[in-house]
Amino acid sequence: MAFQRSHRLNLLRLVVLLLVALAGIKFLFRDSFTLELHKHVSKDSGFWGDTGDTILDAGPQSQVVKIPVAKITAPRQEPGQQVPKDASATEMRLVHLDLKGAAPRVSYLEQVFPLLSQLGANGILIEYEDMFPFKGELEILKSPYAYSEEDIERIQQLAEFHKLEVVPLVQTFGHVEFILKHEKYQHLREVERFPNSFNPHVPDTLALLKSVLSQVIEKHRRSTWIHIGADEVFHLGEGMDSKNWMSHNRGDTGTMYLKHIKEVLSFIAAQYRGLRALMWDDMLRKISVGALRESGIAKHVSPVVWFYAPDFEAEQIGPFLAKYAESGFEAVWFASAFKGTTGPAQTWPPLSYHLKNHLSWLKVMQALPRLAPLRFQGIVLTGWQRYDHYSVLCELLPVGIPSLAICLQTLVNGEPPPMLLAPDQPSWPGSSPTSLTQRPCPAGREGCWEGGGKQGKGELQLPQFQGTPDSGVAWAPLPLSLSSPGGFTEETKRKVLDALGFQSMQLEQSTCEGRGAFPGAEIYHMVEQVNGHLKESILKALEEESAIKGWFSPYHRKHQFGNPRNMESFGSKVLKLHEDWESFVRDLRTHLERVYFPDTVEEWMEENINPYLDQLRDLVRDYRAIIRLNARPKVT
Repeated sequence: MAFQRSHRLNLLRLVVLLLVALAGIKFLFRDSFTLELHKHVSKDSGFWGDTGDTILDAGPQSQVVKIPVAKITAPRQEPGQQVPKDASATEMRLVHLDLKGAAPRVSYLEQVFPLLSQLGANGILIEYEDMFPFKGELEILKSPYAYSEEDIERIQQLAEFHKLEVVPLVQTFGHVEFILKHEKYQHLREVERFPNSFNPHVPDTLALLKSVLSQVIEKHRRSTWIHIGADEVFHLGEGMDSKNWMSHNRGDTGTMYLKHIKEVLSFIAAQYRGLRALMWDDMLRKISVGALRESGIAKHVSPVVWFYAPDFEAEQIGPFLAKYAESGFEAVWFASAFKGTTGPAQTWPPLSYHLKNHLSWLKVMQALPRLAPLRFQGIVLTGWQRYDHYSVLCELLPVGIPSLAICLQTLVNGEPPPMLLAPDQPSWPGSSPTSLTQRPCPAGREGCWEGGGKQGKGELQLPQFQGTPDSGVAWAPLPLSLSSPGGFTEETKRKVLDALGFQSMQLEQSTCEGRGAFPGAEIYHMVEQVNGHLKESILKALEEESAIKGWFSPYHRKHQFGNPRNMESFGSKVLKLHEDWESFVRDLRTHLERVYFPDTVEEWMEENINPYLDQLRDLVRDYRAIIRLNARPKVT
């Protein structure tokens, strides 16, 4: 009896020891178990399943889950190995880095990322275009100054350290000039003459996109989101293949567009489970609710509704939001602009313009619950660097940082002006959400929306609500004032000034006073000098100096003659002006080279310095040559 009791006691001790050991193992490896569980519970396997299927869709996050580097960089072994992260309900504020022009060196991003985080950003949208280190068959796509694979990894490490989610953007339909400009891929153009958009009917198009997407996604294994672009697919439907397809399938450009987007999303969902997709919304605005619902894309992509005008009302955006909700979308993003939308050759961002754009978006955010049953996931603060692959550079990033700071802090701290509608008024008038109309484009801008569209950086024509016959609502415009209660407050302004190291700012004049203590502040001030004084001072010397007009005209210079007595009356002034600007430009070049690669420095100088300084250089060259001739007869 004693033996049996002892035997049972020993068995009980053994069971307790086993339980303790199992608990310890579970505690030590709890993160790995959680990640593996997330891998296997994804419901995305039936991508185009029944509309009643539920989708595992966690909200956006504010911080990056730290995963061992080995797991980040290891090649994908099987489809579906993308690891979804535990995402909080924090609304995302992504700063757009448009790298198709003036891509900064990584050393500059290392300085900028802490500031972005301090100002309230929690993510970056990186539009690599030809700055990505494509390899193999795709190597032809990369710029001579493209980032290396080590650079891509470093960018993500910096972002993770500063709690910035990295969202890569890969254009998958329109704005693919950087691909279709190459002879190797010209056969994939929708219209043979134009490199803007893919022909969706050529099998090689999807095969190429799969390769491009795979290379980018494989280098961004930390990322929760992928942006597939898909905006402004100019000339879609004009190619012969598209015309034949529409004729044989009784389709239109909308269904053709959705067919291609569906194929792209299907690939992403099948190969990278848990990776969520974003897309610009402008092409969706023209497609019917029925076509959108039938496509099923709403289950696997969120629209990013963009609009960059300074003053607009929530009710102008409402019809689009209601349409997307009716089409099956559950979440929505917005897109504002802090630079790059006020002119293709704009070099200085208008501060009040961009501030008003963000105040307008704040009104939309406030109104969203009554406009449409959609979950707001985040906003992208776009900072376009080129209107397209072939356009000139617009505002440089260091020049745009004060505008970015104002806009970010307005979103973080600001409140929108009072709402237009009283609480008992209807949510929005009965107006067709597809009332977006295309208007004639400016010369040379075929296929664009009025004013050029998003990367044409003009404005889409939104519905104008002055009351409708069936709404019974009289709409009164509410002017947006920078001093409106709850707008860009003095407290928010002070935070911006402190973060940037300025003493004051003048919003309407788009100027900031003080030395500045942000990365690239020297470039900011020097570009300000170029904008305000270079052209003016040189043109004044050449066109308003009476001695030059009288004794050193283009005729004198062409025939190489002049009187030194008269020439010396203006010579010292001209030589001093030339010396000062040349010294200034040398310093500017030095600062630009610390931030940018040589091709960007040369392009910016060619576009913004040389057209004016070269005139002064030519004048000084001719002055020195002719004055040495000691008043000889003119050359005939």
